[in-house]
Amino acid sequence: MDQIHSGELEAKKLPQRSNIVSVKLVKESILPYNEGSIRSPEDGYKLMKYFLADLDREAFLVVNLDTKNSPVSINVCHIGTLNATIVHPREVMKAAILSNASSIIVGHNHPSGNSSPSQEDISTTERLAEAGKIIGIELLDHIIVGNDNFVSLKTRGYI
Repeated sequence: MDQIHSGELEAKKLPQRSNIVSVKLVKESILPYNEGSIRSPEDGYKLMKYFLADLDREAFLVVNLDTKNSPVSINVCHIGTLNATIVHPREVMKAAILSNASSIIVGHNHPSGNSSPSQEDISTTERLAEAGKIIGIELLDHIIVGNDNFVSLKTRGYI
């Protein structure tokens, strides 16, 4: 049997190991939405309000839609602080891709009750719309939920 000397061991390269992983969505509950497709900002608001009303910190949701604009899944993309949440397009689009979404509606709450968009809200919307164009998943709206009111950034002309 050949013996390997320390110099020979350094010269031999061992194959690098790579992890084999899979990513899948796991259904946690049934979506409480029986309205069919989302046809207007008001429809989107009704759905978002169910998840976002009365939260004490900002939460950012992604509603993944099929080709008929019916919700196939909802993902909580980020939970922030009392007055801010950091959203990266990669995380939003990852949820949409895993859901095989044709388009998305995103939304978040303002715990202050004031649904007026901040400059960061507008900037996030523009980045998400651009990311969606690149990968072929259209951003239909960004809805900000306040106290019994909302703002549609599509209606305001930001999408």
